[in-house]
Amino acid sequence: MRGVGYDRFGDEDVLSVRDDLPEPPVGPDTVLVRTHAAGVNPVDIGIRGGHLAGAFPHHFPIIPGWDLAGVVERVGPAVVDFAPGDEVFGYLRRDDVQWGTTAEFVPAPQRCLAAKPESLSFAEAGALPLAGLTAYQSLTEVLDVGEGDRVLVHRASGGVGFFAVQIAVALGAHVIGTASPRNHGFLRDAGVAEVFDYAAGPISGQLTEPVDAVLDLVGGDTLADAPAQVRDTDGARARIASVVDPGVLELGGRYVFVRPDSHDLEELARMADAGQLRVPIAKAFPLAQTADAQRLVAGGHVRGKVVVTLA
Repeated sequence: MRGVGYDRFGDEDVLSVRDDLPEPPVGPDTVLVRTHAAGVNPVDIGIRGGHLAGAFPHHFPIIPGWDLAGVVERVGPAVVDFAPGDEVFGYLRRDDVQWGTTAEFVPAPQRCLAAKPESLSFAEAGALPLAGLTAYQSLTEVLDVGEGDRVLVHRASGGVGFFAVQIAVALGAHVIGTASPRNHGFLRDAGVAEVFDYAAGPISGQLTEPVDAVLDLVGGDTLADAPAQVRDTDGARARIASVVDPGVLELGGRYVFVRPDSHDLEELARMADAGQLRVPIAKAFPLAQTADAQRLVAGGHVRGKVVVTLA
């Protein structure tokens, strides 16, 4: 099978396009997907560097990628929700690391998939699942964002951040974002009501009034400033969530590690088809340039999403 793989941890140089990758197994509840696009995310760089080796079993050769959009090729005998020819997208985090999405065929547990949004291209759909689910689960489950809430999203122009501000706007929130000045107009076009420059000092000193909830995508000093940004909760759990820094627990907030969820994917698809969620593609790379795609993501400051296309 053709795809990108690596046999040891390391930098981008360990990645190579190969025609000898093993054929993927198709279990009873597995959907075999012919990949059209695979999103590239910071976690791919972390896995390649061995930083998650203590959290998940790893089996070489490893095919990178957890985001996917493509067409169903074959299904296991217990699969009832999908059939060959269906267009799907999904977040394919498993209990171990081996069968990623940057390959011609990907074995996907059916719980990880949903029907692809009709309004999105394969590249856009392939860029949405991991970051979109992270934003959606943070806002709806952890922070319980609703109509009229003042919500602050840090690093709002990044992959998770840009989805988060759009979802929060759709939920009826008054959305505040932090970003460099060059991205302020980009965020206002997405419905962000107030934008602050994260380099201009602590955000707590820039806010005109406290917020109801904070989504932290930076960590460190930015997270440490979060209690001063949010309203007094009278002893209740602080409405602070962080995707990047478990230290949020010491502040009374919640740490978020996104999980696959077909229902949540369906909701993201509904929002995209309703015009509430757009997916900006920073750059699409062919399979042979997967190393360049990961290098771009590792450099940070990407506005929008990076994808690898296979069809």
